[in-house]
Amino acid sequence: MLLLGFALTLIAADTTTLTVHVTNQAGKPVGNASVIVRFVEGRSIKLTKIRKEWELRTSEEGMAKMPPMPQGKILVQVIAKNYQTFGQTFDIEVDEKVVDVVLNPPQKQFSVHEKQ
Repeated sequence: MLLLGFALTLIAADTTTLTVHVTNQAGKPVGNASVIVRFVEGRSIKLTKIRKEWELRTSEEGMAKMPPMPQGKILVQVIAKNYQTFGQTFDIEVDEKVVDVVLNPPQKQFSVHEKQ
């Protein structure tokens, strides 16, 4: 029983609770954005199977709170209508972390058929 308690403490110490806060360039929250979080690399825990990928939507406040995940390199991708797609890897070694994501407006489409 003592070994099980130690294992659970070890697992809790090596996880992080990640919250992704999505806003636009004006600082307004972006609701209903798709947030994909993928554990890329870090200390492996072999005592139990741990989920390594999550997909959520932001709230009206632009927040998406992930369940506990392993600490290490974590890829965050955000996809929202009328914004450029965001993607970046973060090295997270703390118990709790808020990642602020600022989305940019879409780039103008270029065409060879447009008159100059």
